[in-house]
Amino acid sequence: MKMPSRTEALWKRSWRACFLFAWICLLVPSAQASTTETPTQEETEPEYGLDNVSREVSPKGRVQCPKVPMVRYEGKILRYRRPIRVYTGFQERLEKFEALVREVAIEVYGRAPKTIVHMGTYNCRRIKGYPNLVSEHGMGNGIDIAGFNFGRLGKDEVLPEGLPRRLRRGFKVRLLDHWDGKKGANKVHARFLRTLARRLIDGEEIFRVILGPSFPGHKNHFHLDCAPYTMIDVF
Repeated sequence: MKMPSRTEALWKRSWRACFLFAWICLLVPSAQASTTETPTQEETEPEYGLDNVSREVSPKGRVQCPKVPMVRYEGKILRYRRPIRVYTGFQERLEKFEALVREVAIEVYGRAPKTIVHMGTYNCRRIKGYPNLVSEHGMGNGIDIAGFNFGRLGKDEVLPEGLPRRLRRGFKVRLLDHWDGKKGANKVHARFLRTLARRLIDGEEIFRVILGPSFPGHKNHFHLDCAPYTMIDVF
């Protein structure tokens, strides 16, 4: 099934939840009747390794998450503050994310962060509000990003023109504290976070679901995953 464009996925909040539920129900694999049509390559070879994995679970009792190959990952281009456990195919997406973070950080601060601060990856649970569907976290197919830790400016690194001198020292950037920054260093941090979010949305597709401060319950983190549908709600 053809995925909607990333622009088309910017739903209004008033009907977002209902439309999301409809998409999930349509895309969860189910038994199909026989047909005389020959499957296309797109139908037989899913774009992403978990596209044909059912997200349906019993609405009651202990949730049984799908068994998928997992890997312990600490980061390749950038390090995570704590090692994470993710689906093997999700690791490639994280490497692309790390490269993008590095690119934007050097542009804004003159250097990359020392660590990416996350709030969790694998967690076998249901989607809040949808007791018959497993969360992408339940397959290690999502990550929650709270912010970034930066070290001191290196001897061979240059602080971009116009930035407060205090940013030569180490500092922390957090969505909860800096997304709406208006002055001084906080304004710079807001520019970094918002530039990163905009490039995640407008650039090469890394994640299909990108949620942030404008989405209920996400004031303090970006939720990023590769579910078999597209949903974007950040600004």
